[in-house]
Amino acid sequence: MYWDQLNFEEINQKVSKALAQNHNYRREPVLGLPATYLDEDVFYADAPFLKDAPFMRALIDNPNHIGCHTMGESEPAFKGTHELEREVIRICAAEIFNAEADNYDGFVSAGGTEANLMAVWIYRNYFIRESNVDAHKIGLICSEDSHYSVFKAADVLNVKLFQVKVDPTTRKMREDALDEILASTSQQGIKHMIVLLNMGTTMFGSIDESESIISKLQKNDFIFRIHVDAAFGGFVNPFSEKVNTMNLSHPQISSVTLDAHKMLQAPYGTGIFICNKGLMQYASTPEAAYVKGGDFTLNGSRSGANVVAVWMILHTHGSAGWLYKIRLLLDRTSRLCSALASLNIRYFRDPRMNIITIPAYQISENVAHKFHLVPDKHDDPNWYKIVVMPHVSQGIIDRFLADLISSKAAEPR
Repeated sequence: MYWDQLNFEEINQKVSKALAQNHNYRREPVLGLPATYLDEDVFYADAPFLKDAPFMRALIDNPNHIGCHTMGESEPAFKGTHELEREVIRICAAEIFNAEADNYDGFVSAGGTEANLMAVWIYRNYFIRESNVDAHKIGLICSEDSHYSVFKAADVLNVKLFQVKVDPTTRKMREDALDEILASTSQQGIKHMIVLLNMGTTMFGSIDESESIISKLQKNDFIFRIHVDAAFGGFVNPFSEKVNTMNLSHPQISSVTLDAHKMLQAPYGTGIFICNKGLMQYASTPEAAYVKGGDFTLNGSRSGANVVAVWMILHTHGSAGWLYKIRLLLDRTSRLCSALASLNIRYFRDPRMNIITIPAYQISENVAHKFHLVPDKHDDPNWYKIVVMPHVSQGIIDRFLADLISSKAAEPR
């Protein structure tokens, strides 16, 4: 796991070079593209600060990243920043998720939801075309703690969703519940299964175990494909444990979702989808014949500026710097857990993640609201979660603990 750390001047030069390789609407006779730079009445291209603001320059230049640039030809009008996207995908696929060199495709999506829908779309089409099975005979199985995007995927793509109950203490999928679902789906004639495993669930930060579900699917003769939803954990978990097998080196795992607008602190609307070579073709839209290289995404046109932001963040830290940052956050999370334990407050936390989830009865509504804790549901919550992000300083944690102690002391005995 290695990629370079670059200083600001190196980053600025590389982004400037990429933008210079793109078509320039101000200097070139561009007549055919249904696009242009950002409105100059609002966004000033000659602002002095822009020379030291490569991301802002990319925003104003407005490159379009339609298509999937790891698959050969792409729109030549934006070839410079397309190359930066290929480097982003290489780092995420090969360095972080251990894919074989040149055995991956991917793109910077509009978010983790689009990336999860991409996986279900690809696997649904794969089963339809390769196994000649109807969509209603394809299942989508996941933990009950999975992100709500699985409901969107099942609804939009007309596949049946099966959620496996979890153990309330460990947040692991219950073996008996999984057995029951697999038996039921077999009786319904559903033998093709799309499996979504979580690397950091939204509410608990829990990480699904892959081997048990793979073993059961194989034992019961299911044909299946596995997608890992690492929208939150993808930039945490691979750095928090020495051996991580839930990645693209696993023979049964074919695709991954990441969200750069979470831990990576990129602008919102910046997800990442990665899959093994040979799968992206199942999301091809042949009717997009005017797009050089074709289109393989749900969203179509995409902002190249968000790609530039991700590339800049990755290279500002480098792999060693990112590892250091994650370890600091995990250490801060562990110290908060120790303090909660000393107060006899129950909580759930996977030690590989920076999310702590506390039963609602153990924390007052006033404290939860003051510190903007997120409930599992806004009407009558069962849980509140804390996410130790970079802005969560030890000072904020200490103030939270002080208020927690005060609220406990004020409770009637």
